[in-house]
Amino acid sequence: MKKEIKIRPFWYSDIWLWPKLITIITTLDKKGTVNAGPYSHIMQYDVMTKNPSLLVGFRQDSHSFVNICDTGEFVVNCPSAENLDDMMETAKFYPEGVNELEFTKFTQIPSLKVAPPSLKECPQIAECTVSEIIRLKKSTGIVIGKIEALVVDEELASMGREERIRAMNLPIGMGDERRADYYHTTLGDLTMHTLGQPKNAMRGADAVTNMPWDKDAMKMLMNVPPPLRKMVIGNTEEAAEEQGQEKATHRNRSFFGRVVRCKSQPRNQSGTRNAPKKKRQPRKFFFLIRRPLDRSM
Repeated sequence: MKKEIKIRPFWYSDIWLWPKLITIITTLDKKGTVNAGPYSHIMQYDVMTKNPSLLVGFRQDSHSFVNICDTGEFVVNCPSAENLDDMMETAKFYPEGVNELEFTKFTQIPSLKVAPPSLKECPQIAECTVSEIIRLKKSTGIVIGKIEALVVDEELASMGREERIRAMNLPIGMGDERRADYYHTTLGDLTMHTLGQPKNAMRGADAVTNMPWDKDAMKMLMNVPPPLRKMVIGNTEEAAEEQGQEKATHRNRSFFGRVVRCKSQPRNQSGTRNAPKKKRQPRKFFFLIRRPLDRSM
């Protein structure tokens, strides 16, 4: 039997089990004082673009939201489960102008692209600037932030998905009772499912192009997952037309937004690539999908 329950404020935390990513968001106030607070109302937003965003929900009277409105910058730090006690310390309602991090073991380090500091102990970090602020009628303020930089611990960059998940050991928020007792869980069993395709799934032959593509460009296109090929073709050919090109070629990287080598050679002082000392290995590529230009802006 099922039973309808009354919808009340904080239903998402009191009744509904809604596992969430736990983050610590750092900001600066107008005087340059650091503020830190834990936030879990966060999700990726507008991800299939060259400049992806994320969306975060705040109380409009929170120090974090006020600082973001004033300065237009913030950093999303994702702590490991080992740092939960210090994360909870930042949740306390310290007076305005107090840096909560001073009561924790977190180490503040300079961010790469924005003024608020990052946290050294957090394995993954997103540095953001404000794209849009939405004030709802009651108490919630929504911030859409453009991701200026994604930063991870160096050893994580070369790990596969499963190894990275286990190494990061991110806590999962499971809600609270009475806004006093907060529940978290950590990774237990990790299950991987391989995505199969129905018989009528899009295949390579279904990727219809509207202009010539050279052999290498087509080979790269075939490495794109079938459900994304139509979008990649559209964005690529639109970019080619904007540049006056009549053919999509792998030699013009702008067709694909970016084609980046997984392991790049170090640059010398002039900014050019140093010649490799060892025999060059076959290149590996991945795609960042280019967003079409908006001429109305």
